[in-house]
Amino acid sequence: MAENSYVHGYSSRESERLFNQAQTLTNLLHHDTRYPPGSRVLEAGCGIGAQTVILAKNSPGALITSVDISEDSLKRAEERIRQEGIMNVTFRQGDIFRLPFGEGSFDHIFVCFVLEHLAEPRLALEQLRPLLKEGGTLTVIEGDHGSTFFHPENEDARRAVQCLVDLQQNMGGNALIGRQLYPLVSGAGYTDVQVSPRMVYVDASRPALVEGFTKLTFTAMVEGVGKDVLGQGLMSREAWERGIKALHRTAEPDGVFCYTFFKATALK
Repeated sequence: MAENSYVHGYSSRESERLFNQAQTLTNLLHHDTRYPPGSRVLEAGCGIGAQTVILAKNSPGALITSVDISEDSLKRAEERIRQEGIMNVTFRQGDIFRLPFGEGSFDHIFVCFVLEHLAEPRLALEQLRPLLKEGGTLTVIEGDHGSTFFHPENEDARRAVQCLVDLQQNMGGNALIGRQLYPLVSGAGYTDVQVSPRMVYVDASRPALVEGFTKLTFTAMVEGVGKDVLGQGLMSREAWERGIKALHRTAEPDGVFCYTFFKATALK
């Protein structure tokens, strides 16, 4: 993944959003990801380490190698990991399409929120496959912006979300990739592919999700591309502001918000 293909940018605000997202979704996305002591795990595309912290804490005896193409992101990831006192993670800079590891180097490979930013996600999975030992596992997690539903319904909010989808597509990515995980993973040569949808449902009875997901994860993500949306004339400023206001409106006591992630597991 080229560094400039990350649609959300590399600001400190985006870093904060990523950690909010990871912590909010820990149980939903990661409760069934545990690696045994001594196992060798590759995290391909670790970014700033938001998922790395969870991986390492869930599998303290595993030997995790976390790789990213961005040197700056790796520095942030390592700082965060050391702040948490985690010692079972090694960081390496590298391109997911050309990683410097031999065949069968890992027992498990973990890929989270990476494929959506790649122009050739299936090729990435194909390039990772030889790095797994026979019988090793692959885990892939992705979102799907097309799964977004909310109340009250609002056309400007809907258009704002679509702008994010369009921007990512223009950069070579795919914000709707969650629904495609089964054909992508099976098409890359993996076996026993299983995909499970992980829905985030938010209403006023779940205040932690109202704050952590509706406000600080999803709406913050959409707000973060406002400059690009306006700069490219995808929406008028007035319509954009109405859309963002409407997304915040879904976090009020009578609002509802839904989004679905998809988690795939497979074997080599």
